[in-house]
Amino acid sequence: MALEGIKAKLQQLRLEADASSTKVEELTAKVKTLEQENLAKEQEITSLTHKNQTLEADIEKLEGHHSDLKKELDQSGHHGSQNEALQRKIQILEEEAEEADKNIRETNDKYRQADVKAGHYERKVQALESARDQWEEKYEEMSKKYAQVKKDLEDFQVEIGNM
Repeated sequence: MALEGIKAKLQQLRLEADASSTKVEELTAKVKTLEQENLAKEQEITSLTHKNQTLEADIEKLEGHHSDLKKELDQSGHHGSQNEALQRKIQILEEEAEEADKNIRETNDKYRQADVKAGHYERKVQALESARDQWEEKYEEMSKKYAQVKKDLEDFQVEIGNM
């Protein structure tokens, strides 16, 4: 009867060890997936940062060009068509500057969203790694218990055999 109890305990420990092993594998795969997603988000952040810098440089260039044209307009005493042409150029440059400014705002919004998501995924990865570590510890404990129970069973069988 005690032998059956030990066998049942051994079977239960085997099942728990198998379940723990499966859970560790699942968590490891999930951590790997989240790390890949985090890397993709970091690459997107880098890309958006570069785009933002490019757009800012374009705005500075357009603003410089705009001020140059305004100075030319102010200095020129010319009439008619030349003045109208410069007014059109200024209007076009102002529209381009507004569009570039809009693009910068959108890029900054995307950058902030990507940064928030990256932070979220980093926290998620840390939580999963912690859970994985706990499962690994539990698996190691269960393996030790299993080995001890197996040794106890073998000792018990030797004692029974010696009787």
